[in-house]
Amino acid sequence: MVDSAGFDTERKIIAILKVLSESSEPLGSITVARELEHHGIFLSERAVRYHMRITDERGYTRRSGRDGRMITPLGLEELRLALAPEQVRFILDKIELLAYLTTFDPSKRTGKVAINTSLFDAGVYKRALAAMRGAFDAGLCVSDSVAVASAGEKLGDVVIPEGKIGFATVCSVTINGVLLKAGVPLESRFGGLLQMDRGQPKRFVAVISYGGTSLDPSEQFINARMTSVAEAARTGTGKILANFRETLAACRPVVEETIAALKEAGIGGVQAVGHTSEPVCQVAVGLNRMGIVLLGGLNPVAAAVEAKIEVDTTAESGMIDFEQLTSFRRL
Repeated sequence: MVDSAGFDTERKIIAILKVLSESSEPLGSITVARELEHHGIFLSERAVRYHMRITDERGYTRRSGRDGRMITPLGLEELRLALAPEQVRFILDKIELLAYLTTFDPSKRTGKVAINTSLFDAGVYKRALAAMRGAFDAGLCVSDSVAVASAGEKLGDVVIPEGKIGFATVCSVTINGVLLKAGVPLESRFGGLLQMDRGQPKRFVAVISYGGTSLDPSEQFINARMTSVAEAARTGTGKILANFRETLAACRPVVEETIAALKEAGIGGVQAVGHTSEPVCQVAVGLNRMGIVLLGGLNPVAAAVEAKIEVDTTAESGMIDFEQLTSFRRL
């Protein structure tokens, strides 16, 4: 059993790891102490140095420079595990935040969109592009506009590490954000695996509620090797990543107008819009409400994983200016 003093020490260590995880540069005790104040933790520089000696001993951090520290892969894993209990609604909260931060204007084709970021080893990057091409060509994506970054650069909130190439796809949360700005209230219910049959959506065969998970559903389905995106792109039949939203049926005219404007601007991803009070892809909706099925922005990445290409993916990884995106076909 951990006593109260031990618990307090562990809490401070996790806070320090969180600060270090958000920086691409080594941080010294002065900077860490200042950043901790933003988390409501007030430690002197001496106390920070004491706790960072503990993180060094555990292998969570490593020295870099005279007083700097960098978080290690072991430290990142410890941070992920430690934060899991308090992050049950983390994905839903992140979806709502990124939707709010979306400023994309389809008519002007400017503003910020939400993205997913995937990291490929530089040596397999070209093979990954070839594996993803089918999904883009078949339209099994939110947009064929993507962004690429090299080591040391950022895509959203993700810093690209050495030896990796960052690859960003437009996230379906962008559609949430544009609809929100148009006055449409959306309820994000779940992410799932959508069974496609001869090019048509049939039913969800697996779902994970956003409100009950600390991990993105698409990431979980990809890691579990449950998708068959490449087959769906090739034959029209297979299991792809999709998300389910629900809204008021009275919003239909605005929803349809907004979807058309998004499509004209190069952002599609709307797989189906249901009729009032009727199920969509065998998912029931409330009275005087309608369901909306959105394609997962990570479908192309799932196709790469199906081709046995290793990838580290962060869904809903932040925002990017639409003007920074380029067509996948230009890569």
